[in-house]
Amino acid sequence: MAKPPDERRTWTVVDGTYRTVTPVEEWLEAHQGEWSPNTVRSYATALAQWWSFLEQRDEAGRWQEVGVPAVTAFLSWLRNGRTAEHVLVTDKEAPQGTTMESRLAALISFYRWQDAVHDVPVARRLLRGAPRRAPARAMLPHLDADTSPGPSSLVRVRRIRRRDRPPILLPPQIQAILDGCAVFDGERGEWRGNLRDRFLFALLAESGMRIGEALGMRICDFVMGRGATPHVEIVPREDNANDARVKMMRARRVYVGTDLERLYADYLTHLSLRATELGMSITVDDALFVNLDRPPFLAPLREGTIRDKIDVLKRGVIGPAGWTAHWFRHSHATALLLAGTPDWVVSRRLGHAHVQTTLDLYGWVSEDEALRAAANWKQYTEGWRTNGNR
Repeated sequence: MAKPPDERRTWTVVDGTYRTVTPVEEWLEAHQGEWSPNTVRSYATALAQWWSFLEQRDEAGRWQEVGVPAVTAFLSWLRNGRTAEHVLVTDKEAPQGTTMESRLAALISFYRWQDAVHDVPVARRLLRGAPRRAPARAMLPHLDADTSPGPSSLVRVRRIRRRDRPPILLPPQIQAILDGCAVFDGERGEWRGNLRDRFLFALLAESGMRIGEALGMRICDFVMGRGATPHVEIVPREDNANDARVKMMRARRVYVGTDLERLYADYLTHLSLRATELGMSITVDDALFVNLDRPPFLAPLREGTIRDKIDVLKRGVIGPAGWTAHWFRHSHATALLLAGTPDWVVSRRLGHAHVQTTLDLYGWVSEDEALRAAANWKQYTEGWRTNGNR
């Protein structure tokens, strides 16, 4: 990772002699405009690990000649702590299946691009079916809605267990998470705990936003109702200091309820008072979620901080095992569908490119009577606004 003075961070890959790996650098540069900074970092990490693997095998010079056996060995190497290709006992700290899939997807994306641009034939050995002879769209094939499905990988990640349904948080679990962040003291008339975190998780639960979309918000993006319905503007930006990015750079509007509006007002008051204590100023164009208790003060919050907060809540046995910020999004969609909201409205609210994506992920919801009976979903979503516009 490098950060030139007064410029955005960028990532590159170097070899064992600290020289830039030219084919990887070309691939990353070719996609800088399509990918978010976090995606670039993830892909660069995957290719850095791939190059280290090739160097350990003394095959970096033959990167254009590898095939299925080498890629399969690479996944084993990752699973075994990047020290060995074959072990008898699996390390308890082995990467999760989703991480392994991400590494494999980045590797295939790299070789598909090399095949399309430089006629490097590796992708043809790794994929079932001939790759399209056009510039690869990396992991964004859904942007080409009118094209036929691409070839599938011959190498697959072995998953320990398979989920047919996205994981969700039930309403009581969401409430426990919110209360684990902050609760209102009626006697003293103030919030006790971390109000910022409560507002963030409440926003994710009620809006269905992705965590990157929430962390990229500015103060002005939450529009109070003032007699009308309050809403959140999800605005694509490329200059967020924390590298937060709206997926596919598509703007949308999400209507919310008055309870969340009041929580926003309380948080904004808290933010203003904290800025005054620090002798700093804030404007409506500043980041909404910022560091309040540790330097750099008032700097935009990063995803790592949210993961740390979730780990703290988990250690307090708050929420189900393994939950992440993205579970709020799944829960939001599930709650709306169980409450009878049309699938096309849910699709627009979530920012899916196609309603079929919503149906593929949540088509099971209408059939699950047990889940419907587990909680009063209609009451839970009663205050939300699901206007289908935008």
